[in-house]
Amino acid sequence: MPKIRYILGQTIAFIFFAIGLAYFSNSPSYTYHDPEMALIMVSFSHAAERIEECRRFTAEETAALAPNMRRPMDCPRARLPLHVEVIMDGHTLLSKSYNPTGLSKDGSASVYESIPVKPGQHQVIAKLRDSHRQDGFDYESNVSFNLNPRELFVIDFREELGGFYYQ
Repeated sequence: MPKIRYILGQTIAFIFFAIGLAYFSNSPSYTYHDPEMALIMVSFSHAAERIEECRRFTAEETAALAPNMRRPMDCPRARLPLHVEVIMDGHTLLSKSYNPTGLSKDGSASVYESIPVKPGQHQVIAKLRDSHRQDGFDYESNVSFNLNPRELFVIDFREELGGFYYQ
């Protein structure tokens, strides 16, 4: 008799679990973005300039190193942060610095931002600074486009293609 109670109890528990799983797989409904809005996505990875330039070792510095550690140049690995700005129709949507990745801060900085905007005709200016300069930007691009509701506009960056490009 106790064996039947255990089996019946397990069956009831599994039924409630299955009902809960079925309910929560569809409800409550979740909307990621307002369906009346469009979305601008800024997404790229880029390695900025190094913080310090490579320098040649002096003869004394080279002699002080162990024979297996001697090399002609000292090249620090750390990189500068990226500064990205996105301006749409005269309003700043994004103005942020992104630090390089890696234990030695020598990797690329990853930018990933989603910005909901109203649909319609827009003018966007994208700017990026990846050097030692304190003011101004190294890359700047200007584009006009029309967005419909629920449409995605992607701002990407590829140095080998000359800077920003849009999809």
